[in-house]
Parts: sequence; C-alpha cells; structure tokens
Amino acid sequence: MPQDDFYAKMRRGMPQLIAQWLELGQDTPERLALLLAETARVTRIGLPETTPDATTLRAWSEAANGEEIPLWAARTATFLLVQMPARPLPHDTDEACAWAYCWLRNHDFASLEAAESALPMHLHDPLADVLPAAWQDRCGLRLV
Repeated sequence: MPQDDFYAKMRRGMPQLIAQWLELGQDTPERLALLLAETARVTRIGLPETTPDATTLRAWSEAANGEEIPLWAARTATFLLVQMPARPLPHDTDEACAWAYCWLRNHDFASLEAAESALPMHLHDPLADVLPAAWQDRCGLRLV
C-alpha cells in the first residue's frame, strides 16, 4: 500500500471512527463532544482551543472524508474506543487505516513489532494489514 494511498484511506476512515464514538459512547452527542475534547486535553493527545458542539461532532461523523476533522478528535476517539469493554472494531479498510494511524500517533513505539504487540488482542487481525503502512507513514514524518 503506497504511502499516499494509505494517507488518503486514513482520512476517509476518520468520519467512521468518529461515528463509532457517537454510536458506542452511550451519552448525548453534546456530552460525547465534551468528553472527547476534555479527554484530549487531559491526556495531552491534543489541546483543542474550543470544545466542539453536538452539531460539529455529527458533521464530522458524516463527512465525505476526514479533511475537516482535527487530528486530536480522531486520535482521542481511538484512545477511548480501544479502552471500551465492547471491543469495537473498524468496519472497513479505510476505518482500519484511521485506527492504525491514530494508534501509532497516540504512542511512542520503537518499532513496528512493539506497536503490534501492544495492540489489544481484538485489534490484531483487523489492523494486521494496515499497521505496516501506518508505520511507514509515521516513519515518513508526515506533517499534519
């Protein structure tokens, strides 16, 4: 999977990732938007200047691609989804690319093997084909 192709798939998968957070978060969209922003700030995944509202969160989840979705939002959604007892999974390759990209951006792994072994067991198979491409993208030091 060429690096540019991976990045395009990752961006296309970001709305689905946000949609999973909306679907599985078990709260109102307004509260889920607040939790997303506050978690980003507390964990230092990102420092959003403003907290998105429910309309913005819904718009991100329905976007044609992830170009308008801030990276902190996707990274934080991944952080929260990975910890859910429901063990959610990406629905398709684009969303798997988004999960893999955010997984690597949320951690400081020394190697691809370390990133793979740190994955929760339920994500090993769904991310097996895309994590190497995400690693290659990360090593390319893409500026976002």
